Amino acid sequence: MQEFVKGSDVFTVDALYYEPELAAIHLIREGDELAIVDTGTQFSVPQISSALDAMGLGFDAVRFIILTHIHLDHAGGASALMALCDNATLVVHAKGARHMAEPGKLIAGTIAVYGEAEFRKLYGEITSISAERIISPGDGDRLSMGARHFEFIDSPGHANHHFCVLDHKTNSVFTGDTLGIAYQALRDGDHAFVMPTTTPVQFNPDALHASIDKVMARQPETLYYTHYSALQPNAQNIAGLHEQIDDYVMLTGQAAERGDDFEAVLAASLKQYAVRRAQNELNNIDDATIEHWVQLDSTLSAQGLAFWWQHRRAA
Repeated sequence: MQEFVKGSDVFTVDALYYEPELAAIHLIREGDELAIVDTGTQFSVPQISSALDAMGLGFDAVRFIILTHIHLDHAGGASALMALCDNATLVVHAKGARHMAEPGKLIAGTIAVYGEAEFRKLYGEITSISAERIISPGDGDRLSMGARHFEFIDSPGHANHHFCVLDHKTNSVFTGDTLGIAYQALRDGDHAFVMPTTTPVQFNPDALHASIDKVMARQPETLYYTHYSALQPNAQNIAGLHEQIDDYVMLTGQAAERGDDFEAVLAASLKQYAVRRAQNELNNIDDATIEHWVQLDSTLSAQGLAFWWQHRRAA
């Protein structure tokens, strides 16, 4: 457990999803109450339990479990956590709530991406959560936890069921995947390489551009990324994110024109693009590290972009 911004009472717990420092779970403490933002998977529960022990708190202190969206690297541990946190309410976008109460379709969709064996390895068992324990705040709605107020910002583009969470006490935003990914391994001093994530199946470039601007209009002091934790926002990162989204669209069109092996060609193109861009931005990170950290996202982003392109063309 790490408090990246000292005195914020926001603690980062490594979900240990795939490997260390790939996915973060954030615990927000207000007195003896806690909110958890994103959950990792059911295999992340021991890390959360250890963090609570270190705080001198138990699962009964958890008041809110907040999901930025329902992709399972963010929400796969929700049912296991809710079973342990008797006093908790699950907070999820209205377009994702039914999939938490009845997760069959969500499970099937994830298996379609990863395959059943990999799904079980990554996510284990996902069970239903009582609809009576789920709430879905709308755009601009707020929840209070003691003196702390959370505001929910509808932010489609990565997924239709996505919101970002503004913590008014610290003027921080928990970004989920809307503002891309910013791995610790791809940070060089004060500079972070931030890249978009366009994983299946609801990528929409126009909506994502608008959501990024909508969040940044709040002028947050800190961005808390699920991939991975605290980053001080700057104009260069945000402009670069917009530019990359446009470039992803361009590369998708180019790969589609080649015809055969659309996704494979696109994945290779995205990886090459991201590696080159990261090399230009990061002076002290070796090429092997850069290639490792962009590989997985290039493959998944290609799947999402290909789905978007084919759906867009058919429409």
